[in-house]
Formats: sequence, structure tokens, C-alpha cells
Amino acid sequence: MVVGVLHIQFSLPSANNLKDKRRLLTSLLDRLHNRFNVAAAEVDQQDSWRRAGVAVACVSSEGRHANQILSRVMAEVERENEMIVLGYEIEVR
Repeated sequence: MVVGVLHIQFSLPSANNLKDKRRLLTSLLDRLHNRFNVAAAEVDQQDSWRRAGVAVACVSSEGRHANQILSRVMAEVERENEMIVLGYEIEVR
């Protein structure tokens, strides 16, 4: 069994308060869960309304497959108009 984790750091220039941030992140995290069957949550920068740290995790029988899933998730995230990706890291163990 292999676990893959994708850590993403965002800037949210359109968020004017924590409520806006929550709305943007909830929409994204729900969409990722439904489309890719992954677990996703905000894990960093929770008190900042212009920044966010998100983790996405998946379990697979092969490391290559976990990497493919998380790469597709990242491609979907990069298409977001209201969020700027500051950095990301894919880790497969």
C-alpha cells in the first residue's frame, strides 16, 4: 500500500475575509474529493484570509498510480481563477 500526499500553498487575492476564504476552499476541496476520490483539507495558514495551505491525500497499490492521481489533482488546481499557487510538493511513500 502506498500513500501519496500533495501539499499546496495558495494566495487568495479575491478573499476579503475568512468567510470568502472558506467559501473558495470548500468549493475546491469538495470538487477535488468528488472528481478524484481523494481526501483534502486545509492544514496551514488557517488564520490568514489571503493565504492557505492545503493537503490532498490518496491511497493506491502502486506509487506510480498515486503520483498520477496527485499530478492530475494539481493540474485541476492550477486551472483555478481565484487562487494563485505559490508552491506545491508531491510526496509518495
